[in-house]
Amino acid sequence: MVEALSSHASRRPSLHLDHLTVIAPSLAEGVAHVRACLDLDVPFGQRHAYMGTHNHLLQLGGAVYLEIVALDPEGHAPGRSRWFGLDDQAGIRRAWDEGRRLRGWVARTDDIDAVLEGRESIFGRKVALPPEAPAFDFAIPDDGSLPADGAWPSLIDRRGKARSMATMADLGARLQAITLESPDPLDTQQLYDELAIDTPPTVQPGPALRYRASIATPAGLRELT
Repeated sequence: MVEALSSHASRRPSLHLDHLTVIAPSLAEGVAHVRACLDLDVPFGQRHAYMGTHNHLLQLGGAVYLEIVALDPEGHAPGRSRWFGLDDQAGIRRAWDEGRRLRGWVARTDDIDAVLEGRESIFGRKVALPPEAPAFDFAIPDDGSLPADGAWPSLIDRRGKARSMATMADLGARLQAITLESPDPLDTQQLYDELAIDTPPTVQPGPALRYRASIATPAGLRELT
């Protein structure tokens, strides 16, 4: 994998941390988990009719936010794989029961085509969303899975428009740091470096993929896992 990544080293598009993702078997479970970790009740965000999912959203300072996302039981199948691996409900439940609930993060780029060139096997294909009136592009593997099970970020290109924070709850939470424990820390760190990702997670060796986010809240410093 290291050699495959290095072959693209001449192209270094810049990426930025956009948001963290708690991927839950249900929104109720996701909200309860974040409440237990942060002592905050995260309000409902939106339904993604084009993806058959829905979420709750929380500002984390600056342009960074937290998304709690789950399959929408009242939604319709999108006619393609859903994002964040949400078609694999057994896999979502398995990771959840293992305590892997903060499953990944999304990186923002202004040139998703450059990032994906030669890397679609890692990140997936560009999908324009919503399909009827596209406002952004998102990279989704054909099977909908998380890139490298979440070790590598999902990619979003907002087509030059910043994500509006105006309708997103600000409960005083501020992201301080993100750590990723990985059984392949060198490959993961090399990809982060190659893509010139601004403020990526700090990568540490560990037996399995596991994220930890240190977040300052009105009740003090808390950890989201």
